[in-house]
Amino acid sequence: MAKSTPKPDLNLLKCLIEQNFLFRGMEETWLGQYLSPSLIKEEKLFSNRPIYTAFRPNQYIDGLYVILGEGLVIARSAPLDRIISITYPGSCFGIRSLPFSFGLAAQGFPSLVEAYKTTHIVKIPLETLQTLYQESEEFRQRYHLLFELRQKFQYHLLNCSTYPPQAVASLLRALIYQERELGNQPNEKGIYQFDLPIDIIARACQLNQRTVEQVLKGMQKAGLLTPAKNTEISADFVWVIDPEALKEVYSATRDKVPWWPLR
Repeated sequence: MAKSTPKPDLNLLKCLIEQNFLFRGMEETWLGQYLSPSLIKEEKLFSNRPIYTAFRPNQYIDGLYVILGEGLVIARSAPLDRIISITYPGSCFGIRSLPFSFGLAAQGFPSLVEAYKTTHIVKIPLETLQTLYQESEEFRQRYHLLFELRQKFQYHLLNCSTYPPQAVASLLRALIYQERELGNQPNEKGIYQFDLPIDIIARACQLNQRTVEQVLKGMQKAGLLTPAKNTEISADFVWVIDPEALKEVYSATRDKVPWWPLR
C-alpha cells in the first residue's frame, strides 16, 4: 500500500498549485486555509500493489489521490483484466469512489486500482475535499470535468474494434483528449508524450503484445509516432507527433490503413 515519505523542504501546497489540474493557479494563501502542511503529506505508492478496489456497492474511500510525479495509476476491470482508466501526474484518481457529488452515482463492477510504476501522491482528506467543493465554484467545475473525462475515456475504449490499428488509435485518442483537457499536453513542440508500456496498451485494447508492437512500428513508419531520441527517456514512452492524422486511423475500417499488412 502507501508508505509515507515526508520531505520537510518540499512545499506540497505550491506543488499542487503549479502542477495539478484541480488546484492549478489557485491563490496559495487562500488554499492554505484548507490544506495546512500538517494535513497533507507526500506518500509513495509502489508498483503492482493494490491501492483499493473501486465501485464496490456502498463502500467508499476516505480521500482523493493527487499524483505529484512519476509513474502512472491504472484501474483494471474483471474478469477480462481490461484497463479502463489511466491517470498520469497532474491529475487525480479516486473521485468515483467518494461518497459525494457524482461519486454517489458512479457504481459498477469491482475494479482494482493500482500504481503501475512507483508513484508519488498526496492524499486529500474527504472532509477537506467536500469543503472545497462546497465553497469554491472554480474547484467544483474542475471536479465535475474529471468525471466527464473519465466517461469520455471509456467512450473512446468502446470504439476499440478488433482491427488492431483502430484499437491502438482509439486508446491514443482517448489519452490525447484527456491530457489536453487537463492542460498537461502537448509540449511546446506540439508533441504528446505518454508513458505507455506495451502491456498497458495490450490490456486496454484487448490485443496481444506482439500485435501492439507491430502496430506501433507501423505508426512510426507512417509518421504518426516517433521514437524517443533521448536515451535517458524510458523505452515505454510513446510520442505522438501527428494527432490529426491519428484521427483517420481512429475512424478507419479494414481497408483504410495501407501500412497494416493484415486484413
